[in-house]
Amino acid sequence: MFRTGYYALLCGATLVALTARTEPQSRGAQTDPPTAAAPLNNSAPSIQSIQSLIRSQHYDQAQQAIQSALRHAPNDARLFTLQGIVFSIEKYHDDALAAFDHALRLSPNEPAALRGKVQLLYSADDTHAIPLLKRIVRSDPHDLTAHEMLAVLEVKQGDCAPAIDNFRLSGEVIHTHPGSLEDYASCLFANSEYEKAIPILQQLAALLPDRIYPRYDLAVVLVRTKQYQAALKLIEPLLESNPSDPDLNSLASDAYEQTGNTTKAVALARQAIVLDPENVSNYTAFAQLCLTHESYDVGIAMINAGLARIPNAPALLLARGLLYAQVAEISKAEADFAKAEQLDSGQSLSAYATDLAELELNHEDIALEKIRAQLKKHPDSALLHYILAEILDMRGDSGDHQASSEALQSALDAVRLKPDMVEAHDLLSSIYARSGHNDKAIEECRLALHDQPNDQVAMYHLLIALRHAGGTDHSGEIESLVARLSELKKSSRSEESQHKRFKIVEQEPPTGANNSPQ
Repeated sequence: MFRTGYYALLCGATLVALTARTEPQSRGAQTDPPTAAAPLNNSAPSIQSIQSLIRSQHYDQAQQAIQSALRHAPNDARLFTLQGIVFSIEKYHDDALAAFDHALRLSPNEPAALRGKVQLLYSADDTHAIPLLKRIVRSDPHDLTAHEMLAVLEVKQGDCAPAIDNFRLSGEVIHTHPGSLEDYASCLFANSEYEKAIPILQQLAALLPDRIYPRYDLAVVLVRTKQYQAALKLIEPLLESNPSDPDLNSLASDAYEQTGNTTKAVALARQAIVLDPENVSNYTAFAQLCLTHESYDVGIAMINAGLARIPNAPALLLARGLLYAQVAEISKAEADFAKAEQLDSGQSLSAYATDLAELELNHEDIALEKIRAQLKKHPDSALLHYILAEILDMRGDSGDHQASSEALQSALDAVRLKPDMVEAHDLLSSIYARSGHNDKAIEECRLALHDQPNDQVAMYHLLIALRHAGGTDHSGEIESLVARLSELKKSSRSEESQHKRFKIVEQEPPTGANNSPQ
């Protein structure tokens, strides 16, 4: 990519800069220590002669000259910088790093030594280059290559926000660097800056005309920004030359559905399943088409086929539960929702999944010990009470009644400390529903939905609790909930689905798939 760029800098312009440092500077200028920049003894090899040897690729002679010069000026940072350059060119990276480090100890702001060390660290994907690159761009904001290198390393660390800024500041330097363009577009996509990603991906596609992925990625962004016709202009030729690519079939299905060509959308969704029958998202995409066009039985049959191949997939159970609910098979829907939540308990449906994983949720004793220790230090932490309740609730599911009682109290403490903690209300609704306290479960669901109207977990729990609650007829509210859940599922695929254009007819499921209910 641009890694050789800094070598050119080191061996060209940087050598000139080193020479320039032998000239006197104004009294008011900030300089490095005099020993680092003083002219060499007349009997020693000059900086210029060493540079000339490097340019002419006489590296052994250059090293000999550097050693000779160091005997006369052992604290001259320029000499160690030149030594580092020679070691770098000769691929002696450890020796080069040592030389550059020595130069920077003598002259911490020596730009050539900084760049030399950065180049070596960057080439090794070493993120220790990041603070050095930040020093470089602070002192020289117009160093476009440094901005680009910094951005690439920030992407490797998952820091997209600063990476986007540095890619932008790198200007046209990245226009011929596919890796940088790809990283830039990826970060823009991750930050939901879809429109800004389009011209970057267009540049990438133009730079790599023989590669599929830049045009595919561009089509994904165009679909995301609702530019469906433009997306299809890219997808159609790709699909023609790569008809066995399941991802292309699935993406094309999305685009055709949004342009009103549901017949083609359904055919491509089926083909995506045939090509990749182990991919859960292909089945859920087909189920969404069935929900949109009220072809519920066809969707159930396809999800059954998926569950035969991918048993106990929570996403498939949730999709089938929604389809069952639409045909008034509430008991079956409830069973699917409950099983999906049970299967997904190891990676909580809540926003705190990452926290639970980091606390070694699969090792409950360790997790409990950590949480209890933290609660002693932070007794007013709603989050810690919530996580403790999650872990104890899992133990309660295994028959530990004491854990169940403590889980309930911890969840109550969480909402007492943070009344708008939706995840804690969701957990309480689950605990109450399992213990038969449906009225309390309904109350917790309503509290969660008040703060987060699209909380699907609360909707599932509320649907089940209303189903089992006595007294008032809740059929109207159940019907409304099913409709809201269906709409949320639909909007997650697309906000502009064309509703009820036609019925999807039932066909045989993919070859080898068992169509029996799970």
